[in-house]
Amino acid sequence: MSVVIIGGNECMVCQYEKICKNHGCKAKVFVKEKSGFKKKIGTPDLVIIFTNTVSHKMVNSAVSEAKRTNTQIARTHSSSAASLSSVLENFLNKNQQACTC
Repeated sequence: MSVVIIGGNECMVCQYEKICKNHGCKAKVFVKEKSGFKKKIGTPDLVIIFTNTVSHKMVNSAVSEAKRTNTQIARTHSSSAASLSSVLENFLNKNQQACTC
């Protein structure tokens, strides 16, 4: 499963990636908007937006790209490690319940 994280703290990027890896996810983290941001998002399974630490312009770009690719979006105010873990656990639990394998 792939995850794109929008926002957060620069010093936490490695921790965000490690948390995602522990949940069985591959992560891309975008703390600041750079040129070609929309193209770099790709087609992940989930876009997580840390609303407290991101610009409106970056949120709008991420949301429009997620809607275009029919990607689920999770928003959380806090950009803490616990908040990221909670979002990932909720998403994974929902997907496991939806699967009737």
